[in-house]
Amino acid sequence: MEIVFIFGPAAAGKLTVGRELATLSGLPLFHNHLVVDAVASVFPFGSDSFIRLREDFWMQTFREAARLGQSLIFTFAPEATVDAGFPDRVRSTVESFGGQVRFVALAVSPEEQERRIDNPTRSEFGKLRSPELLRSLRREFQDSLAAMPAADLSIDTETCDPRRAAEHILELLSARPPR
Repeated sequence: MEIVFIFGPAAAGKLTVGRELATLSGLPLFHNHLVVDAVASVFPFGSDSFIRLREDFWMQTFREAARLGQSLIFTFAPEATVDAGFPDRVRSTVESFGGQVRFVALAVSPEEQERRIDNPTRSEFGKLRSPELLRSLRREFQDSLAAMPAADLSIDTETCDPRRAAEHILELLSARPPR
């Protein structure tokens, strides 16, 4: 079983690429905002309860998927309220059941990120949509991205459309058989 762990900054195209990959691969898409929005509906974003429950939901899902041999796609935006050790805990949990995590980094320039950030499609979930807030958080986001594990694949979403990005990820998955 494999977890395709797609990560990148806000507006890099994680959900869009994840949806394309789900369509092409048939894998379920467990995107970041399913849990973030559910927990934030009860507890304020960044509160102790929010942080603890968000990670508990994520980790329980990964543990159960790994236990059952269910591969999936996960999208993730590294940021300061997520402990830097989270990706390693995901990997450790999945590997303990004989699975594998494939880290896929998506990149976008600050200029393109700002162009995309207020796209109305981002209102489908509680996504960051303010260019001003994005600018104020940019350094924090960059520090969180720098703490991520090395990517098995990196994709610039300005030069690669979502379908081709998903095809690149499929090529990665077929290049090495899962453990």
